[in-house]
Amino acid sequence: MIISGKELSVKLKAEMAEEVAELKAKYGRAPHLVVILVGEDPGSVSYVTGKAQACNALGIDNTTIRRPESATEEEILSLIRDLNADQNVDGILVQLPLPKHISEEKVIATISKEKDVDGFHPLNVAALWQKDRCILPCTPKGIIKLLKAAGVEIAGKRAVVIGRSNIVGLPVAKLLLDNNATVTIAHSRTQNLKEVCLGAEILVVAIGRPKFVTADMVAPGAVVIDVGVNRDPETGKLCGDVDYAAIEPIASHITPVPGGVGPMTITCLMENTIQCYKNFMA
Repeated sequence: MIISGKELSVKLKAEMAEEVAELKAKYGRAPHLVVILVGEDPGSVSYVTGKAQACNALGIDNTTIRRPESATEEEILSLIRDLNADQNVDGILVQLPLPKHISEEKVIATISKEKDVDGFHPLNVAALWQKDRCILPCTPKGIIKLLKAAGVEIAGKRAVVIGRSNIVGLPVAKLLLDNNATVTIAHSRTQNLKEVCLGAEILVVAIGRPKFVTADMVAPGAVVIDVGVNRDPETGKLCGDVDYAAIEPIASHITPVPGGVGPMTITCLMENTIQCYKNFMA
């Protein structure tokens, strides 16, 4: 079974569009997301454009603030502080990666915890692990939604997460734990990685290496969630972290690239923006 993020996104966005219209009628304004883009990286420009289009489709107000790659760190931090203080801004997102002279850690920590729609702020990360109220990071949140929508039982399953970033690997492992899975966190240099993966009933791969996971690393009937978005070195086409063509016949469920996890990341960003707005307006 192919798990389509596109199909689930269409359903969830339709529900959110209705909610946004109701909220705007109730409070007199729509949720407002501000995205900061530093530089002209083609991938970042494409992502930011996609986020703006998603906002427009749902009726969410959105502003993209562009700054040149030469912008100083203090300029960006000052801009974020101004947005933190703006009561008409509900969500703030700084598109990553940033130029090397700007600290991503400082930028993320400067965004108000209450407006951190990405869920990357240290206090949101801490709250996630402490099971306190927080904004969940978009991609891990989307993965859990995909699994549940596909009817995959998480409780009691053995899950392996390859990848340990604060953006995907660690938080998705925590969310799987919260849904009562038994979780192993691995990385590309884990000894006996093949054997570790073969023990997984749910395998999540998020390391950014094209076709890293091969068919001999996946147990028949496993659920495979591919978070990677790469260029195939042979064809130049988009591909994931798993060898989709080889693994699709043996997996019980699998996400394609593109069209799998990716659409859910933006959908959950919209959901987080609405939640930040509701928290403020309530």
